Amino acid sequence: MRVLELASVLAGPQVGQFLAELGAEVLKIEAPTGDITRTWRTAAEAPDAPVTAYFSAANWGKTSRVLDLACATGQAELHALVAGADIVLTSYKPGDAEKLGADYATLSALNPRLLYGSITGYGPDSARAGYDAVLQAETGFMHLNAAGPGQPPQKMPVALIDLLTAHQLKEALLLALYQRERTGRGALLEVSLHDSALASLANQAATWLVTGQEPQPLGSGHPSIVPYGTVYTAADGTQLLLAVGSDGQFRQLCAVLARPAWATDARFSTNPARVVHRHELEELLRQRIAEVSGAELLKELEKRTVPAGAVRAVGEALSQPTARAMLLPITAAFPHPGLRTVAFRSSTWPVAAALAGPPVLGGK
Repeated sequence: MRVLELASVLAGPQVGQFLAELGAEVLKIEAPTGDITRTWRTAAEAPDAPVTAYFSAANWGKTSRVLDLACATGQAELHALVAGADIVLTSYKPGDAEKLGADYATLSALNPRLLYGSITGYGPDSARAGYDAVLQAETGFMHLNAAGPGQPPQKMPVALIDLLTAHQLKEALLLALYQRERTGRGALLEVSLHDSALASLANQAATWLVTGQEPQPLGSGHPSIVPYGTVYTAADGTQLLLAVGSDGQFRQLCAVLARPAWATDARFSTNPARVVHRHELEELLRQRIAEVSGAELLKELEKRTVPAGAVRAVGEALSQPTARAMLLPITAAFPHPGLRTVAFRSSTWPVAAALAGPPVLGGK
């Protein structure tokens, strides 16, 4: 499987790394200036590091080649590569691919079996560039992510719309590969950040569509399940989250907290009642959990299969034994672990044991 990645930043490169982890040969075609994320450094990174942390988030397992598609020579080289490619990934604004000789009509004429994955911000009929933060604002995510009603909207700390868009394109490509095996024909596959974001609003969108009521921000709380998502602080300083999805789980929680009367209180005995009396219950839980050991509480809840967990920082999460299988091992050229994009397992093929590190510009 040969993949040409003409995409940059996060959504398209995530798809490229995903295919590389599954064994594809992925060639990242970069402009002379390189993928812009090669310049996105945190304050903690060395200014002369050849590969930034951001670039490494989505570019393992690829080789890099510089082509100036603004000139005829670069376009001719691209066209020669396309003749032997299976998939092309792009993330151009509408109209730009045509100017660069990298549009579907041009490339599919050279290779009718080609699968062409196109990512745009707002679809093929809009010239607007797509930026994750802007899409988070425009599609309701920032509104819902506020700490509560009347609080400032907040962007999520990862480019979630980019990642959701990447998943949409992966699914489209895998279905198109299946179709191509039957028909021998390639396909144009178009996905936008805008549509991917809307498709991911799930129950929040359904609430408005069904009731006409605007979903309100609840911090980390849940609009239709209580207690679910709220963070509590225990006596030992442990911050923990409860995800109690059934009345039976709530009864077990009350037993562990030595407050069995809560489970028979008419305000709390059923989930609908708990939703109505959310603030009263959360205040009682806040006071009681502040009196007990968080570590012991989590152990006992696990024994009773009540969903709960400690709040961890990113480094803590990646340092857990359960995270080891999701890390790519360091390489001689890039002495840092990577994060896999493939999270599923198959009974018929192995997980990639290792992958080449993210490439320097124009090199391996």
